[in-house]
Amino acid sequence: MLPDPVLDRSVRFEDDAVLILDRRVFPHRVEWVAARSDVEVAAAIRDMVTQSLGPCFAAAAGLVLVARQQVGASPESALAALRTAGQRLTAARPTNNIVRDVVAAVMGELSALPTDAGTGEIVETASLAAAAQDEYYRARSRALARHAVALVDDGARILTHCWMDTYLIEFVRAADQVGKRFRYVATETRPYLQGARLTAHTLAEMGQDVTLITDGMAAAVLSPFSALGSIDALVTAADRVSMDGHVFNKVGTLGAAVAAHAFEVPYYAFIHAPDPQALKAADVVVEERDGAEVLSTQGIRTASPLVTRGHYPAFDVTPPRFVTRIVTDRGAFEPARVAEYWDGERA
Repeated sequence: MLPDPVLDRSVRFEDDAVLILDRRVFPHRVEWVAARSDVEVAAAIRDMVTQSLGPCFAAAAGLVLVARQQVGASPESALAALRTAGQRLTAARPTNNIVRDVVAAVMGELSALPTDAGTGEIVETASLAAAAQDEYYRARSRALARHAVALVDDGARILTHCWMDTYLIEFVRAADQVGKRFRYVATETRPYLQGARLTAHTLAEMGQDVTLITDGMAAAVLSPFSALGSIDALVTAADRVSMDGHVFNKVGTLGAAVAAHAFEVPYYAFIHAPDPQALKAADVVVEERDGAEVLSTQGIRTASPLVTRGHYPAFDVTPPRFVTRIVTDRGAFEPARVAEYWDGERA
């Protein structure tokens, strides 16, 4: 039995606060940020307290928190406050659509309530809907992981970039269940070092063989001249996939994908589903963060004091021709055919 990693449950709920594990300082320090309003939950998402897929759990808990704070208010006022909170949480970081979808699911349950529902019923409905979304999300991640593991041979060496969160944890578990074991190479992921602190830590915590490299080493490691040994697959999460097969993920993914393509290494991008609201790549907003964030690492300035300007697109866009398969909870698709994921919904 593999140990459960700390990051598998990084959002907790208390009566008056959402507790969010601060991934900016983990694992050097284990600190929980207490968010006592939807404004503070949104700020935690925007300020990178929680990253990758963690915001979906934080957003769901944030809606429950707001619902509890409406006890005693009129139902109309309570629902209006929840709608405002949902908009605020969704807008915190625009590229990943998971918060949008979780908010829509919870608000959909609330909108189905009878018009004479009291605030107690609103709180109960929001709580049940948030819990259902948590389990639904984890179940879909488990299904995705089973499809992904089937694509990779036992003993393979896998290169990954940034922090895949629940996808990675379930991928390791799924491999263990079928008797496969992989070796991992993780990029450090500048400037927040998610790969060095979150990915590599969690893999080691789960007893996996992991080697850390800097971001600039990815192409060299993928090449046939690498002293590390051949890489059998590049595997990353995707923050969003458009219906035309473009993959949006942490900046640096594109470079690794292009190198993998050049050296004939398959690239598998993980996501529950392509986004039906993004028909093409141009429909997705690529988040631009403050360029000053690249001038420092872990609170220590690494750039020369003479350098005052940085550039930080948080994500990049990998065209379909550099992606071997997009792995979803319904199976693996060639990028050009990923829109077929939704065919059953349209029938």
